[in-house]
Amino acid sequence: MTTRHRAAAVTAIAGLVIAGAHLIGATSAYADDPPPSVPPGTEPSTVAPVKIDSNSPGLKMPQGGILAAPKVLDIAEVVEDLGGEERRQETNQNVMMALQAEVLFPEDSDVLNAQAAARIQAIGQEINQQKAVQVRVFGFTDDQGSYEHGKVLSKKRADSVQRELAKTVTNPSVTFDIRGYSEDYPIADNKTEEGRKKNRRVEITFPRGATN
Repeated sequence: MTTRHRAAAVTAIAGLVIAGAHLIGATSAYADDPPPSVPPGTEPSTVAPVKIDSNSPGLKMPQGGILAAPKVLDIAEVVEDLGGEERRQETNQNVMMALQAEVLFPEDSDVLNAQAAARIQAIGQEINQQKAVQVRVFGFTDDQGSYEHGKVLSKKRADSVQRELAKTVTNPSVTFDIRGYSEDYPIADNKTEEGRKKNRRVEITFPRGATN
């Protein structure tokens, strides 16, 4: 192959690589689901798990380099069972358990079914282990039906879960924050039944204790 032909081949390959990069970038930037959102009171913590000393000699910087201001990123570990019925999310400060409404209630009802008690009691026992004194119980629905109906139903479902939790939580000093958010703060796309099923849920959130 001549030098001219090699140069032409290299140019063609470079063009393909650049075009491929543009295509990959365009695909990764596309999102079907809405951006994640969280209810008030569940935002990531702004407290660093460890103190950062920007003057520490152990931090190696290029000559003349300056450290930017420390920024805390809450690392969330999320575990979901195969059916999506239960989802556990942990940060450095909180534990959040989300239970799909289908495993707790009959359709359009706030009366707990026979299998719900065991799931809720297990969460109550962990609240005891963590020695938590503040527990949030938030109810959510999908976007089917009226917003006001969802608001009432999600609050009643949160109330039902809280009452069952109170049977297991032993610390009399525990305070509960109970709210119903209707279709607000979806975690999946309401355009599909799979997404709506994930959005119909009750979330129980409590601080991590010294045992972890």
